[in-house]
Amino acid sequence: MGKLLFGARRDADTRGLLPNMARRSFLGAALALPAAAQRDWSGKDPIRYPDPDVVVLDPRFAKLKANNAAIERLYTGLRWAEGPAWNGAGKYLVWSDIPNDRQMRWLEEDGHISTFRSPSHYSNGNTFDWEGRQLSCEHDTRRVVRYEHTGAVTVLADNWQGKPLNAPNDIVVHPDGGIWFTDPGYGILSIYEGHKAKMEIKEAVYRIDGKTGKMEMVTDEAYKPNGLCFSPDYKKLYVADTGAGREVRVWDLDGSTVRNGKRFVQLDIPGSGGLPAAADGIRCDVDGNVWAGARPGVQVITPNGERIGMIRLPETCANISFGGAKRNRLFMAASQSLYSLYVLTTGAHIA
Repeated sequence: MGKLLFGARRDADTRGLLPNMARRSFLGAALALPAAAQRDWSGKDPIRYPDPDVVVLDPRFAKLKANNAAIERLYTGLRWAEGPAWNGAGKYLVWSDIPNDRQMRWLEEDGHISTFRSPSHYSNGNTFDWEGRQLSCEHDTRRVVRYEHTGAVTVLADNWQGKPLNAPNDIVVHPDGGIWFTDPGYGILSIYEGHKAKMEIKEAVYRIDGKTGKMEMVTDEAYKPNGLCFSPDYKKLYVADTGAGREVRVWDLDGSTVRNGKRFVQLDIPGSGGLPAAADGIRCDVDGNVWAGARPGVQVITPNGERIGMIRLPETCANISFGGAKRNRLFMAASQSLYSLYVLTTGAHIA
């Protein structure tokens, strides 16, 4: 989550690129299809199935694509959309509109959208814990909070070893009750998404113990740790680094400890000749595929780090979340708008 830093350099590591000429040819043909920016998003002129902006780059993605489902724009009029999180009990999606200092809510029952929380202290990432309580990362207050069922706000973290956090960004929960979050500091770089301030600690990933409330640093290897998620079996931790590396990193997870950190994938824009596409928000499906908010919209990567598909959007997609009654609806928070797409898989996590 947060701003993506796109460099002009192409890294020598090409694991994110397609491995043979046949796929490159297929890619060129796919990109020749109508671009998302040229679509009529008002609904006046419906798109013909299959949706040309849900692009199969490898046959494995075809199994995840519903050929009679189209990308829908659910709402527009935001300034910078982030942090979608699905509440299964309430059957609603909550997300952040950071510069407008508010959280929004979409109701599955009738598609009603309204301001859910304002002010939100310029919140960024959101999720729900195993008791259904909302957790949010706040830029302006530089803290992680939990909204109790009573409406009270509990501060879970606001400092590390006596120094204020930079600006907590994205957040996920583990079945053991642990709360994991990233702290890259984007929210204090300017007055647009909070307030400008000096970073006093190194960017890092943290864990809060769900029982004791004790906070510990998990890793500070990533330059700008941004989006994060677990594998379906909770044996791996993925973190999107939107710093100079423009990569998604992966660690083996052993309780509250991570080890064997390495590059999982470095993305570019498919068919562009290597233009960078740093992943922002990331989520796993039940088969372990990683879905990443990355230009030109969303890119899908297998557990082996092979890109197999993409969803083209007319705006930069920051974060994603699986939701809906069957958890097979992908919600995409993209700049000024919220989009969704039904897919043939389900999200691996609760929010």
